[in-house]
Amino acid sequence: MYPRLNIYLKRYQENLEKMIHVCDLYQVSLVPVTKVFCADQHLIDIINQSSVDMIGDSRIQNLKTMKTHKRKMLLRLPMLSEVSEVISWADVSLNSEWDVLVKLNEEAKKQNKVHDIILMIDLGDLREGIYYQAIDEHFIRDIMRLDHLRWLGIGTNLTCYGGVIPTKDVYQKLNDVLSLCEKISGHKMMVVSGGNSSSVDLLMKGELPSYVNELRIGEAIILGRETAHGTPILGFFDDVMTLEVELIELKTKPSKPEGDIGMDAFGEIHHFEDRGPILRALAGIGRQDISIDHLIPPQGVQILGASSDHLVLEILVGHYHVGDILTFKLTYGGILSLMTSHYVEKHYVR
Repeated sequence: MYPRLNIYLKRYQENLEKMIHVCDLYQVSLVPVTKVFCADQHLIDIINQSSVDMIGDSRIQNLKTMKTHKRKMLLRLPMLSEVSEVISWADVSLNSEWDVLVKLNEEAKKQNKVHDIILMIDLGDLREGIYYQAIDEHFIRDIMRLDHLRWLGIGTNLTCYGGVIPTKDVYQKLNDVLSLCEKISGHKMMVVSGGNSSSVDLLMKGELPSYVNELRIGEAIILGRETAHGTPILGFFDDVMTLEVELIELKTKPSKPEGDIGMDAFGEIHHFEDRGPILRALAGIGRQDISIDHLIPPQGVQILGASSDHLVLEILVGHYHVGDILTFKLTYGGILSLMTSHYVEKHYVR
């Protein structure tokens, strides 16, 4: 059945093991992030066989359903409405809101547990976390009084929203907060969770600050690239997952639609250049499954556009027939969409 997402399990395993090796070299704990593949159990099983201690995911539903003996970290800030499940299914959560911390503490007491937390610090990327200039000693002292929460340390997230690249100057802000937290609390922070795949470039160069001892990495493992600059990582697979689509029409037609142009099915107005007749192909996949911006076509094929169920292509080079299969590489967002779509078959290659 097509469209089909090919998932190469051995390639994922090799990328994971290589990333573990690099992290071990610089004494950094790796938390593999599983949200991009919806915590698919085939890939969870590979992580289960590895030496990592913890798995990270942003959805409590994924932490709830995955079968693993590893500790589990909730990456998205907990909602007040899911506090009970957070305590039940996550060993560690990332936090920034006092009201949530209080509720987590109360629920942990009800469940007779001690729940681990990491306090998120916003270094200027402006997604989650307490702004680095706003943390004060009263907040730190208040956290210490929550007797069913164990404060492991601090963390940050970079590039995901604002695109702020990890640098030594950016990390110095985190180090300043670290010093304040340790001074006021009287305890050495066990964990400094310094970011995600955008920190891999510094890691690989041996330039990640020594106080950063944990990274939460997903894209660098699944796509073999760091995300600060989008550079491929030498020796890593960039095709752990590929998409196969079937051609359902192949015809020479004009390059420009005829008639007055209005909105398409998604309310967008397009402008077309008249390039004369071209060889156009339709494939059986559409925007309900994936945004075309996240597809990397094979050589000699150009993406013209898509509707909800059809991908419109131009064949520049090569000889194709109806029923032929085209293979696309994918971006991180593409994998995320395709793993979520139940219209796309998942095919595991061992």
